[in-house]
Amino acid sequence: MVKNSMPDIEEQYQRTLDYLYGFVDYSLTRQSRLSPEKFNLDRMRRLMQLMDNPQQRYPVIHIAGTKGKGSTAAMIASILRESGYKVGLYSSPHLQDYTERIQINGIPISHEQLVTLVDEIKPFVEQVQEITTFEITTAIAFQAFANANIDFCVAEVGLGGRLDATNVVTPLVSVITSLSFDHMNILGNSITQIAAEKGGIIKPGKPVVLAHQWKEAREVIEKICEERRSPLTVIGKDYFYSERAHSLSGQTFIVWTKDEQDQINEFISSGGRSDWEPEHYSIPLLGFHQVENAATALAAIDIVRNAGYKINKKNVTDGFKKVSWPGRFEIICRDPLVVVDSAHNQDSALKLRLAMDDYLNGKPIILLFGASEDKDVRGMFSHLLPRVRTVIATRSEHPRAMDPDMLVELAQQFGKKAIKTLSVEQGLDEAMLQAGKDAVIVVAGSIFIAAAVREIQLNKKNEA
Repeated sequence: MVKNSMPDIEEQYQRTLDYLYGFVDYSLTRQSRLSPEKFNLDRMRRLMQLMDNPQQRYPVIHIAGTKGKGSTAAMIASILRESGYKVGLYSSPHLQDYTERIQINGIPISHEQLVTLVDEIKPFVEQVQEITTFEITTAIAFQAFANANIDFCVAEVGLGGRLDATNVVTPLVSVITSLSFDHMNILGNSITQIAAEKGGIIKPGKPVVLAHQWKEAREVIEKICEERRSPLTVIGKDYFYSERAHSLSGQTFIVWTKDEQDQINEFISSGGRSDWEPEHYSIPLLGFHQVENAATALAAIDIVRNAGYKINKKNVTDGFKKVSWPGRFEIICRDPLVVVDSAHNQDSALKLRLAMDDYLNGKPIILLFGASEDKDVRGMFSHLLPRVRTVIATRSEHPRAMDPDMLVELAQQFGKKAIKTLSVEQGLDEAMLQAGKDAVIVVAGSIFIAAAVREIQLNKKNEA
């Protein structure tokens, strides 16, 4: 019998990843070595033209922001799926597997599909000089969605907006979620500069949804929308939201529009006994910031509906209920309680701290923490450490990971006990030891740390 000489699919998949990572990958590059001139859309436009512009074959909902863009994208995609549409979701980075970045109806493309797609576009890639890993991956996603004949693409911006590889789309609606300080050496050192970069996704005449922002950021986006004659919907001005209840299983909330304000006032003053009642929604995602993300998603969905697409109230309710976005205040173990979060800047650390206060009932907290060297660790610690008993410092295998010794030194400056560990697995073991039976383990600082802890815990469950 002659054995099949073709390498198995997993071997082909690994070779494909090696090929992709063989290009310039800014996500693995020390931030101090990056500069704005390294980012432009010329390469991406050239690649898309060679591929016959697959991104133009379906309506796109384009989402930028510093925080909340992934969760908002997941909610929008979930609602569209529940409405009967075939939906492509492009996001980054991934948690466990590279193909998570490219999902169709909530399911990542297969390893075999990625291998095939890369083989298909290699001739085009060879014609574009200095192309990057992210640009190639974005092109693969757009082609995968075109091949699958999707009805909608929900595309999350990778970095910034104006010069991001995804910004070759002409969106049905652009969404800008919470803006804060991150990647300042590329996007700018002020919130107005960052807002201008994120606002680069706004296209002439195309509607925009803007999450609640600092005044300076909102004014920048308002000016861009005015110049480009793009209708603007602002959360906190045109749409409002309020949490009704929460537990470790999820939260319920209401959303209402500016036109419904008199009715909501009557509803509140009557103790909920008025003739009119706002829509109540439930999401499994935890933290009040997710309610704001949900309101932002709903505003975008209303624009899609007003464009003529069929989406009813039940679709919205079911879409919210079924949304999944791992690694964001996610409970991965109940005994002891282990919460994994991807907070990696000062603003997201504040949101994590508020969620800890809301959900963890004052229990002692063991913080398992690792971060990239370019992150504002002191800023994150200023929010998190007042609520923490012990810090377990660790590092991921990412080339930009900060030395745990530096994390220990910083934690001690906040007057906290800090323990150095050399790997995430060792860090989790130490956190379990320190937690005992009374404390909660919170994992934060980096999506790479969150992913590593999730994988360790998942393997433990599979072995049990």
